[in-house]
Amino acid sequence: MAIAGEVVIITGAAGGIGRHLARRFAEAGARVAAVDLRPLDTTLAEVREIEGEIFGVTADVTNEEQVREMAAKVNAHFGQIDTLINNAGIATHFNWMPRWPAIRDMDASFFNQVMGVNLGGTFLCTKHVIPYMESRRTGHIIGVSGGGGGTRSAVYLASKRAIRERMHNVAAEEREHNICVVSTTPGGAIATEEAPPDVREKMPGVEIAGDRYLAAASAGMEFSGHYVDLVDGRLTIVE
Repeated sequence: MAIAGEVVIITGAAGGIGRHLARRFAEAGARVAAVDLRPLDTTLAEVREIEGEIFGVTADVTNEEQVREMAAKVNAHFGQIDTLINNAGIATHFNWMPRWPAIRDMDASFFNQVMGVNLGGTFLCTKHVIPYMESRRTGHIIGVSGGGGGTRSAVYLASKRAIRERMHNVAAEEREHNICVVSTTPGGAIATEEAPPDVREKMPGVEIAGDRYLAAASAGMEFSGHYVDLVDGRLTIVE
């Protein structure tokens, strides 16, 4: 996988899957730009502990000016942007978390928050890294499109399925610039560090996501516009 030396932006990198991806990409030799609204101290320390190269940027992915500044800072710091992983998102409830309200009881502000972070954040980050990628006629943009969710997860599912469609459309727009745009999933239900110990013992952890995103960040243009998965160690288009 041709990741060594490339600059990878990972949003939502303060914890969970994003924090793991920062370390995994650094282990593969990538130069990592970790982005989050939350403190990035732990992520930065973990990557530096393995002598990885990392640059932290505090930004709210729903704020266009902050996203614009984030992309400019990353490009100024590293001199290029090769990959964007739109990981920032509000996940559907898990068994250890409070249940989301039913649609009939849901405040519009909650709906707008989920859609704003999951879908809106993906839109803004994609919009503002594209010019840097176009200038070099190369790049990878990855949308995180989960397929799970149980009861009372309609808003989450709507946001994630919309990401898949958005990535398909962006791929068509950016094909002439040699920018590969795909969507993928972390690989199923994952127990992050916030989960209780008994849950973490029963469910796979964030480590199952790493190789999937490494493969997506190395995908050839034949994968652009598709929803992809890692099957038996090989990147595969999911129809």
